[in-house]
Amino acid sequence: MKRLPDSELEIMMIIWDMDKPVTRSEIEARLDRERKLSPTTVLSFLSRLQEKGFLEVQKSGKNNVYIARIDKSSYMQMESRSILKRLYQNSAKNFLAALYDGNSLSEDELRELEDYITVKRKGK
Repeated sequence: MKRLPDSELEIMMIIWDMDKPVTRSEIEARLDRERKLSPTTVLSFLSRLQEKGFLEVQKSGKNNVYIARIDKSSYMQMESRSILKRLYQNSAKNFLAALYDGNSLSEDELRELEDYITVKRKGK
């Protein structure tokens, strides 16, 4: 699975979040208002995503509908592993240290992480 550029990832996040087959106009309605993308640009992104195997396109009446072929969790896992490898030498400790030392984690978030680790250790 290939890593997506930010513009294509933005489109995929919209499709994943809608969790149903979507049209180009539905995608455009959810795009960041500050980024004015023309319909042809959106179609170009959708075409690239289809070529990369991320989307399936079906006809529904006069419209094309776009369906995710790659699920969000699979992509996020791949992307997370890639970031961990590229930036933190495959070390979760280095990653968390960067967040914690940069004061990016609140006490509530630290407790949430502790709870998550506890659950994972118990095998639940």
